[in-house]
Amino acid sequence: MKRLIAFTMVLLTAGCGARIEPTAAADTVTVTNCGQQVAYPKPSRVVTNDTGITELMFALGLGDRMAGYVIGGGQAKDVETSPWKADFERVPNLGEQITKELVQGAKADFVFAGWNYGFSESTGFTPDALEDLGIATYQLTEACRNGVGKQRGIMPPLDALYTDLRNLGRVFGVEAKAEELIAGYRKQVADAEELVGRKRPKVFLYDSGLDQPFTSGRNAAPHDIIGKAGGDNIFGDLDDSWTTVGWEAVVARNPDVVLINDYADGQATTPDEKRAFLESYQPLEDVPAIKDKRFFVLPYAALVESPRNPAAIEAFARFLAGS
Repeated sequence: MKRLIAFTMVLLTAGCGARIEPTAAADTVTVTNCGQQVAYPKPSRVVTNDTGITELMFALGLGDRMAGYVIGGGQAKDVETSPWKADFERVPNLGEQITKELVQGAKADFVFAGWNYGFSESTGFTPDALEDLGIATYQLTEACRNGVGKQRGIMPPLDALYTDLRNLGRVFGVEAKAEELIAGYRKQVADAEELVGRKRPKVFLYDSGLDQPFTSGRNAAPHDIIGKAGGDNIFGDLDDSWTTVGWEAVVARNPDVVLINDYADGQATTPDEKRAFLESYQPLEDVPAIKDKRFFVLPYAALVESPRNPAAIEAFARFLAGS
């Protein structure tokens, strides 16, 4: 990928893609993003894609650096319940689909997105395409590709959260705020782990899908949410983030609890409808989670990498400890 650049030089050379060593530009900050050393000037017009990514900016107090955000219609409920609702109201909502034309129209100098969180070869919206336009990009670490096809994830999910907070803190000059957040989140997670009992229930994360379920491997936020709360992700052996599996595998792994993603996916649009489907799907009838009706719901913005992850761990830990 054409990632090791000083983006100020790109602007000066009219998008020619010239490469220089990051240390050559005194006004840039270099961080490691998805395994690449990338040099950034301090951005002033940022466009973000997806609720969790946008909330990372707001948690760092960077709403004033944003030209706008893009979120899908299914995430409107998350905005309404967001701890940063006031920031969402102040910063422009640019639409539901991120495109090169949209970020150019916003005069963006920086885009924060991720693979399957806006970046996609099929739409042509990629870091390389934006680099050619002189626009810097930062990729969500949870969604970094790991070198095996389009599989995503290069580190444990909470480490990805802390990495992004620390990197963004450096890029935007708010290192102290980033470290304050990380310390607070680590304590919240540690306190939640005090609730964990000896028995670790097997947990199935159900995002969506009727013919085939969409779930979490070991590199997406639900894996650490489940694990730190005292459960075991039944698909924690999959070296991927969000991925599709088969119902046969769900039955074979025999979960004790189902964690439902409250996200409008176009098929089963509410947690109640998802639960009703699971309870009516005959192959699952003997699965303990279904027989015992052990379901727990978390919002989409708490289950993708976001500053809501620690609170989600605490909430799920209390559920598991009390059920």
